[in-house]
Amino acid sequence: MIATVSLCGTASAAQTGEARPWGSNDYGQGTIPAAALGASAVSAGAITHLALKDGGVIAWGNDSYGQLAVPAAASSGVSAIAAGWAHELALKNGGVIAWGNGFYGQNVVPPSATSGVTAISTSAYFNLALKTNGSVVSWGSRTAVPATVSSGVTAISAGGDHGLALKNGGVVAWGSNGKGQISVPAAATSGVSAISAGFRHSIALKNGGVLAWGDNFYGQATVPPEAQSGVVAIDAGFNHNVALKADGSVFAWGSNVKAESRDTSSEPPMDMWKFSGVCAPVYAVSAGDSTGVALVDPTAPYFC
Repeated sequence: MIATVSLCGTASAAQTGEARPWGSNDYGQGTIPAAALGASAVSAGAITHLALKDGGVIAWGNDSYGQLAVPAAASSGVSAIAAGWAHELALKNGGVIAWGNGFYGQNVVPPSATSGVTAISTSAYFNLALKTNGSVVSWGSRTAVPATVSSGVTAISAGGDHGLALKNGGVVAWGSNGKGQISVPAAATSGVSAISAGFRHSIALKNGGVLAWGDNFYGQATVPPEAQSGVVAIDAGFNHNVALKADGSVFAWGSNVKAESRDTSSEPPMDMWKFSGVCAPVYAVSAGDSTGVALVDPTAPYFC
């Protein structure tokens, strides 16, 4: 779950800034540790958040599965992070490091993901790794990938039980399709620049506007006008989405059970970002399960 031009459950290096949370704090994931000041990337998981600072991983929130016990190998030299459901990933020297919940083997890195990896992604119970040859590796609750992602892939995103890949500007999707989350619309078969998989929905970025499909119970697959232009990065949380705009602002929509999105209960709808502490300029943003964390300019006000 991420956006620098990042994806759900994937984070890459950005300007250094201050990590600021919003939404659920049921597990302490909304209480940012002082050590996260000056981070270069953030990733919101379901119940645990991650930050990358000076090549080392910082974790906070729930620790029921040892996910806060960052292994020594992830304390330096890390280039990317991805937070899942109580399990965490880090990318170091082309190899994946994993720890935390292992109910489905998601914390056991397969040999194929120990070298030559350029990107990582996770969301719920499985992980994806993108190799230098453009192929995709999957492990955890979902291990199979379609032959179409054996080469030419440039981006990946892991959802609840479905995966997305970007290949030649078009979205390739596989896995569970109970809510139409892998039924890629025609508009997303070309010209796409970024992808992100939610729990049972998917989003893509094309020409500065967001495309969405799949589960729409919370309105997460209905793209609001604010996300139809000027968007530079996207991230799908479990049931909500965030869009990072070219002006450094963020717009969120979908589920709002923990104030993770725009409040549409009032008329006109209230812009929750004005009261969240996540004020522009925002460098990166990541959406989790009813929660999220943004990387912002430390001088940005807490009330927009």
